[in-house]
Amino acid sequence: MYIVMITPEIAPAAKVGGLADVVVGLSRQLIEMGHAVDVIVPMYKGMRYDQIEDLHEVYGELWVPHFNEWRAEKVFEGKVAGVKTYFVTGGNYTERDNIYGYDDDLFRFVYFSRAALEFMFKTEKRPEIIHCHDWGTALVPAMYYDLYGGLGWNDARAVFTIHNTESQGLCWYADKLLGMVGMNAKNYHQADKMRDDAKHNCINLMRGGIVYSNFVTTVSPTFASEIRGPESGRGLHNCLNVYSAKVGGVINGIDYEVWNPATDKKIAHNYSAETFVEKYKNKYGLREWLHLADAWKPIVSVVTRLTHQKGLDMIKHAIYSTLEKGGQFVLLGESPDPKVNADFWRIKNELENCPDAHLWLGYHEDLAHLIYAGSDIFLIPSLYEPCGLTQMIALRYGTVPVVRETGGLADTIFDVDHSGRGLANGNGYTFKDANAAGLDSALGRAIGCWYDYPDTFNKIAENGMRFDYSWKNPAHDYQNIYNFIKAK
Repeated sequence: MYIVMITPEIAPAAKVGGLADVVVGLSRQLIEMGHAVDVIVPMYKGMRYDQIEDLHEVYGELWVPHFNEWRAEKVFEGKVAGVKTYFVTGGNYTERDNIYGYDDDLFRFVYFSRAALEFMFKTEKRPEIIHCHDWGTALVPAMYYDLYGGLGWNDARAVFTIHNTESQGLCWYADKLLGMVGMNAKNYHQADKMRDDAKHNCINLMRGGIVYSNFVTTVSPTFASEIRGPESGRGLHNCLNVYSAKVGGVINGIDYEVWNPATDKKIAHNYSAETFVEKYKNKYGLREWLHLADAWKPIVSVVTRLTHQKGLDMIKHAIYSTLEKGGQFVLLGESPDPKVNADFWRIKNELENCPDAHLWLGYHEDLAHLIYAGSDIFLIPSLYEPCGLTQMIALRYGTVPVVRETGGLADTIFDVDHSGRGLANGNGYTFKDANAAGLDSALGRAIGCWYDYPDTFNKIAENGMRFDYSWKNPAHDYQNIYNFIKAK
């Protein structure tokens, strides 16, 4: 079938987070399965143009409504990681260095959504599936059915994927926002459409995506369940319960070509589940890079953005707890919040002379790969985690995850002691309570196993390497969803 992804991000050309990886990973797997997939994304000034192959103009004057005028935009075509991608200009809306973070973000992405649909309409692209991602493209299903249905284009089906409920596209100036692209706000500012359930003076773009799409997916089955409650739903829970019959969770995958310890050129030594003992040569390489002591100790690592969601207090506690339990600790990450960065710089300076800890405050792609390969234990103490990718990468590299049971972490990591799967099928350690005691209950078991039962620990690590969290299974799930809504 023919599928078009409309998205604010695509990796590695325009990436902020996991959304970009999902778009390219899912698209590549669907193409491998025989489907035709195009991606449409804004043409940001600050994109990684070096990650786009054969970029060239394909449409010179795409007229898009903008308040009381029509603006002429351009469309360029190129390939990103092998996926055919269309880049739509947006005047001053896309002449930005960053993807998000501007006061007019709502206008920027609503305008892009209309431009993407207008491009498909004008070029007579008629996909069977229009797949929209997160709040930035949440208005597409309503636009498609209400604006283009009357023009004879109404045979496509819309899928809307919620990657996170933290940002939903709340807007109290609906008349201006929707009017910009030729939509009458009075038709949408209603309780059964886009009116926000809590803030009745606002429309909620993500709510519109839920109401108007033919199917709503989230990035893990557990998160699909969690967002039907107030804590994770963040105001969308009532709407999601009303439309629960068309809501489902599909766990994300990771790119097994990029994340493959057998071929990874960014690590010190390649290995596989069959040559697992070779993994430990990367431990020496990691210690050499970060000037850690060469001691018979497990390395506990964290690779993350330092945000509230990731459990900052538990990460800080884990640094000292690991050292007390006889381990070494490595952190790679930074925060968009200067206060959080300052706090971790304080800890880094405090531990400057400690031979068993290193905090790298920033991001380094090569170092990230080596940390996955060279660590023994990988910690993810998230307060909430819609899916999570790092635990899957850790498994791929034979590094045992210690995670909090939430969202996609609960769907992918199975405690060797408490999940009922036992040593034969367990792949990590989990904890429920989002506090120091909860974390220590799992981290202590992992470090204890490393010291006291090394053969058992290696068995858990090798188990993880044999789990398949590639895009193969998720892509088949999406194919089933596409076929299901096509038949309705």
